[in-house]
Amino acid sequence: MDVEEVKIMEDIDTVAVIEKELRYISGIIKQKGREILSNYKITPPQFVALQWLFEEGDMTIGELSNKMYLAFSTTTDLVDRMEKNNLVKRVKDPNDRRVVRIHLLEEGERIIDECIKKRQLYLKEVLVNFTDDEVQLLKNNLTRLHQDMRKE
Repeated sequence: MDVEEVKIMEDIDTVAVIEKELRYISGIIKQKGREILSNYKITPPQFVALQWLFEEGDMTIGELSNKMYLAFSTTTDLVDRMEKNNLVKRVKDPNDRRVVRIHLLEEGERIIDECIKKRQLYLKEVLVNFTDDEVQLLKNNLTRLHQDMRKE
């Protein structure tokens, strides 16, 4: 192998490690999130739906289905259960009465806010052994990675 081929192989190995670490980190955060959710009366898919509504605002069931990569009927059932638990409500669009949007209610917002804060507290505890500069560098690199991935 020449120098160029060795460099390519090292790059592939590095990318493989990055992908693996991100996958493992994602899994750990997801597991920690499920532990936190066990203290609430919502399921992981309901958490994801509430999170989308919390971050993006009111949306139709079709829009929510697309964000969650779920079938329309599955999302409808999910919204029905959340509506029964007073987490969301259906509201008619004032500009087009045929359109129904899902609106996050105070209880849904409270649950999402608490869960996210608990997840952030967990991450803060993990980062306690990092210097301020290392935390800032990690944040900047993850933000850049996310931005570049969203361009795709």
